[in-house]
Amino acid sequence: MTSTVNDHDLRFDAKKLGEMLGVPSDGFDVYASEDKSVLGDKRLLELTRKLAPKPHLTESRSVRKGEMMSLHQLLFWFVIKNIIPRGQGCNLTDSKDMCYTGMLDRGEQINLPAIIISRIGRIAKTFKDHDMGYGFLLKSMFEKLEIPLQKRIGFQVNDEIANSTLIGCGFKVIKGCSATSEQGLQTPLGSVSSEASTSSAPTIDTLL
Repeated sequence: MTSTVNDHDLRFDAKKLGEMLGVPSDGFDVYASEDKSVLGDKRLLELTRKLAPKPHLTESRSVRKGEMMSLHQLLFWFVIKNIIPRGQGCNLTDSKDMCYTGMLDRGEQINLPAIIISRIGRIAKTFKDHDMGYGFLLKSMFEKLEIPLQKRIGFQVNDEIANSTLIGCGFKVIKGCSATSEQGLQTPLGSVSSEASTSSAPTIDTLL
């Protein structure tokens, strides 16, 4: 990727970007909107059946957030806030959302620096007004390169997994619980206390 920011010429690849951001630059590196060969009809149908979840579907389609199980809702939220940032109100998956949500569900490594570069490249080619996304990450990169940023714009932190996100994805959050899970060490979350309920919503007291 090459660009110019405040008269500073930039040139970097996924490996260099990963070093600047302190994140891995290996794993799945295909931007699914650019290369649909990674998502053939068979794979899309498998993802649709799993995320819907409707195992007897015969055709692939977009899946609404409300159809998903709680865990898949949370993974989808992470995709649209951190991997392929989108504006508010995105509740319908497209092929790349399904691809990355499925990978997170299987615990597969995603090459975020490579996806960032592909995403920015795609935005640069469109004639439509489009938010860039990755604001915190790009700011960190510019600071490491000692590129001055003159204009500051107020922002709202909305890319973290907070209580409202967990509750919105269908979880019940227990206040003050510090249990650990068989899956590994977890960090306690503070939230609303849960009372005895007949709700079928899953309970989450900690987050990896």
